[in-house]
Amino acid sequence: MGRAPAVDVSVVTSGHDVADARLHRQVTALLHRGLSVEVLGLGRASDAPLGLDHVQVWARRSPLRRAGLAARMTAGAQGRVLVTLDPDSALAGAAVAAARGRRLVVDAHEDYSALLRDRPWARRWHGLSGDLARVLVRGYLQVARGAALTVVADDDVPPLRARNRLVLPNVPYPGMLPPHAEPDASPRAVYVGDVRSSRGLFAMLDALTAAPAWRCDVVGPVALADADELARRLFADPDLASRVTFHGRRPPLRSWAEAPGAWCGLLLLADTPAFRRAVPSKLHEYLACGLPVVSTDLPRQSAVLKASGAGALVPVGDDTTVGAAVADLLNAWAACPAPLLELRAHARAASVGDEELHGHYDRFADAVARLAATPTPPSPPGARPRTHTEPTG
Repeated sequence: MGRAPAVDVSVVTSGHDVADARLHRQVTALLHRGLSVEVLGLGRASDAPLGLDHVQVWARRSPLRRAGLAARMTAGAQGRVLVTLDPDSALAGAAVAAARGRRLVVDAHEDYSALLRDRPWARRWHGLSGDLARVLVRGYLQVARGAALTVVADDDVPPLRARNRLVLPNVPYPGMLPPHAEPDASPRAVYVGDVRSSRGLFAMLDALTAAPAWRCDVVGPVALADADELARRLFADPDLASRVTFHGRRPPLRSWAEAPGAWCGLLLLADTPAFRRAVPSKLHEYLACGLPVVSTDLPRQSAVLKASGAGALVPVGDDTTVGAAVADLLNAWAACPAPLLELRAHARAASVGDEELHGHYDRFADAVARLAATPTPPSPPGARPRTHTEPTG
């Protein structure tokens, strides 16, 4: 007879680091609900959430090799419920769930069809790589619609209809962010998230270049495609390099260590199809830290900041245009902080209460717990035995 599942939930991703913030928030909610959880993902095991039964990590693969890695991960997953965080893992997880009687949860936190229109690699080989990716996305959406539970980050994120659909917005998990703090004596901005050109990397550098009184802490991994240009810019401008600190990737509990004392948070997304419809998690996280937000004037961010009065909007445009507009704001606040202090008061008032935040994650954890409580048939003969608990490369 095959082995029964060893844990309640396996969280599987061949596309995300185990330091990923949404992964940490979901796992924390599941652990708080009393479920046993393992995580199989990328990066360093030490960056995974605390309290896991098991964690196993692999090195990041190229997009063409990611499907094979996803198959390997899901084949070794031991949970009654498989929670998948990317299309490759969802497709592989669907096969494992069908063969072994596991329950599949698909976390659809991105509009991948829109995202492909943002990615330069999707235009390689005369668009063939993008065509192949779109076929993958169509298959993924079919799997997501039929999963035991489909979790979406926003009501507008596909699939818009599914067998059992739950909206889990990208809002902070209570206790994972630092408390409000007074601003530092000298001006300092903070950015937390993926560091790439489409997310405002070079607009930030242009702004800091033209705002010499300011420093900035940048927390997050730098995209490989932008690393050389970033190095060139910093080497060419020692003053800028001395005022902008790149901390690299950190797990969520440490990602926000630079937020206390910052004067504002930066959110300078480019005007792309995916970002036009998105509500980035860092918008709510900045506000939860009591930080006013400087954002490009994209519809969803604009609506939040106009309603709360907790930030300033700059026009969308190329890096030079956006950087100049941000520099004007930063220089004005450095000369006269009073308007910024008013924005800080609005940011603190806009922070969502812990009870409301817990409600989102409680609904998610309850839904997964119900699936985990459903009797699971034993694995068929020949199923892969439990993997060792030491991380692998």
